[in-house]
Amino acid sequence: MKLDPFYLIVDSAAWIERLVPLGVKLVQLRIKDRPESDLRSEIRRARGVCAAHGCQLIVNDYWQIAIEEGCDFVHLGQEDLAEADVAAIRTAGLKLGLSTHDEAELETALAAKPDYVALGPIYPTILKTMRWQPQGLSRISAWRQRVRPLPLVAIGGLNTDRLEGVFAHRADSAAVVTDITMNADPEGRTREWIEKTARWR
Repeated sequence: MKLDPFYLIVDSAAWIERLVPLGVKLVQLRIKDRPESDLRSEIRRARGVCAAHGCQLIVNDYWQIAIEEGCDFVHLGQEDLAEADVAAIRTAGLKLGLSTHDEAELETALAAKPDYVALGPIYPTILKTMRWQPQGLSRISAWRQRVRPLPLVAIGGLNTDRLEGVFAHRADSAAVVTDITMNADPEGRTREWIEKTARWR
């Protein structure tokens, strides 16, 4: 499986409606602490936009809803993985991405036979408080050896100036949140990401 080198992560269908039409081909909908009815509505809106624009939608955490809503890809953190029914996810035909931050988590992830592995944070991140120190670029190379032939996603503190190093160390995709959503011109920044990742596409 091949992932687009530009992996956008946003927290609402509104962001997807705003940015996916610009040419985004891989997006994760990551929503926290919302009622189930809201989650279903957001996922349905996001799925419709992504289908219309040829964009792969990945739903974070809510694997049961993703199955029920006809989605085809979920991403789980380690805590969510521990509580998820991976067999049910597989039976429903969904692809699975998993987060990792250290060796133990990588072992747990690989045992679940995911479709890709994410490593983070590569650089310091303002998105959320992390108990892990920044991994650095060399860890990408080490993870590449461990997870091949699975795609490897780098996440955490990434911006367009850091893409060269991330891909030189053999990541397949670079995930981004705040460099776009907190930018004064999210549309312009999205176009820049699409342009700057073109040679790895």
